[in-house]
Amino acid sequence: MANKVKEAWKAGKAVVNGWLAIPNAFSAEMYSQCGWDSVTVDMQHGVQDYLSCVSCFQGMAPSGVTPMVRVPWNEPGIIGKVLDAGAYGVICPMINTAQEAANLVQFSKYPPHGTRSNGPIRAGAYGSSGSYQKTANDEILVIPMIETKTAIENIQSILDVPGIDGIYIGPSDLSFSYGKEPKLDVEDPEILAIYEMLLKECGKRGISAGLHNGSPAYANRMIKMGFKLVTISNEVGLMVNAAKSAVKEARGG
Repeated sequence: MANKVKEAWKAGKAVVNGWLAIPNAFSAEMYSQCGWDSVTVDMQHGVQDYLSCVSCFQGMAPSGVTPMVRVPWNEPGIIGKVLDAGAYGVICPMINTAQEAANLVQFSKYPPHGTRSNGPIRAGAYGSSGSYQKTANDEILVIPMIETKTAIENIQSILDVPGIDGIYIGPSDLSFSYGKEPKLDVEDPEILAIYEMLLKECGKRGISAGLHNGSPAYANRMIKMGFKLVTISNEVGLMVNAAKSAVKEARGG
């Protein structure tokens, strides 16, 4: 299966990405049918572990969305396991230096480009040398999260690391790192200027920039600004907002 996100990026298109905090195959199945290009299981801040990640992937499979994972940290054990489970993209938090970015690439790729161990139990034939191993290094997206002042200071060297396909901005942590209020839909001029700089530096290198958003309107604005992957909240946030709105309307509010 080709990586549809990678194909969209090559065509210059933006993708709209879903985000799963709920550790349940049924909710993942229903959510993945809503028109998303890709859906990401959040193992960092979501209520997800490895088994629930696999269950969510199983729930997603019929819809044909591209399955991705935000891992909890830049650590080879969990990165290898989510890839073996069938992730087509790894979003990794708190990448602050070129060395950390290089480590992420190493953990995500098979030899000779990395140190990932062979055993793709869901992604391909376990222990065999099948077609999966031939294409995995090319198809899997390696996406470091840029979310600190340190990362911004090191951004050119991070983006110059071979094997980086995209970046993913964490607006809350980035704002926090600059001494500002942590929020998703940022209006602060300093942070928006950083977004512009990141888009410019990514553009020079053919790297796609992604961003977490709080609302669909802001996500659409960010696509127009040049972002190639936008996430809107997560399924919990959208469900709670819809439920609050329904209750309010039912009460005549």
